[in-house]
Amino acid sequence: MSRHVIRPFAEADLPAAAGLLAERHREHRKRHPLLPAEYEDEQVAVVEVTALWESESASGAVLLEGDELTGYVLGAPKPSPVWGPNVWIEAAGQAVREPEHIRDLYGAAAAKWVDDGRTAQYVLVPDDAELVDAWFRLGFGSQHAHAVRPAPTTRLEAPPGLTVRRGTRDDIAVLAELDLVLPQHQGQSPVFSAGELPTLEEALADWEESIDDLDYATFVAEYDGRVIGSSVGCSVDKSSAHSGLARPDNAGFLGYAAVLPEARGRGAGRALGEAVLQWSADTGYTAVVTDWRVTNLLSSRTWPKLGFQQTFHRLHRLIGY
Repeated sequence: MSRHVIRPFAEADLPAAAGLLAERHREHRKRHPLLPAEYEDEQVAVVEVTALWESESASGAVLLEGDELTGYVLGAPKPSPVWGPNVWIEAAGQAVREPEHIRDLYGAAAAKWVDDGRTAQYVLVPDDAELVDAWFRLGFGSQHAHAVRPAPTTRLEAPPGLTVRRGTRDDIAVLAELDLVLPQHQGQSPVFSAGELPTLEEALADWEESIDDLDYATFVAEYDGRVIGSSVGCSVDKSSAHSGLARPDNAGFLGYAAVLPEARGRGAGRALGEAVLQWSADTGYTAVVTDWRVTNLLSSRTWPKLGFQQTFHRLHRLIGY
């Protein structure tokens, strides 16, 4: 490794950091050309890095080799209690010329984060094998996947025995029940998510209000005349999890899918995902994104089989245990 100097991130570092981010994104798009091209422009990339820098309690570190900034890391907390006493390094929050240097940068920045009590740490890492490995060797593990695929160009059909159709007001009761299925599943082994579980009454009220919202496409799968699953599609613009460098242009979003536990194994999950893919193509979207917990054994196997390719890894580390 070459000799280098590490110091705290400062506002004057924003242009150089943006240049590194644009460089990283150009390489990333060679693997995933559906990702937005505009962030290859340093003037656009600097907007993303500046937004992170101006986030409340943001801090980080930069690495200098001679007079050249060749790496940075920048993190900030999220207010939601579901993430614990946290700090997040978002998609625009890191870029390095040499992947190994991310370990030095994290070592410098994390001291303040832990001193501030931010012991639940999250980072969005592009699917660069060397960079992911460097984060793994900092004690981070894989938690969540962000993925994209092109919209289908040939018509997709449900398997025999299943009917997939648009949801209606007559389906509200079962749609509300299905709203609880995914968070219930995520709370079990091996996911153990701490996300809040809505009540059935809350889910019913939400569907009563939203079933006619034209911004969302709701599908249900029927087997033997009974609704056994549901999925929801919308524009990726509705997703806060897919933003900035991780948000393709003109993309649909597979936002939700669930199948009743006793009805799994009939291909309903795949058919419901394909319904959103087909809706995305029919709507004119050229790409579709989704995300999943990698410890969810169902979604982590179903969505890659539908052609989704992982673009970002959300890694997690809990300090002190």
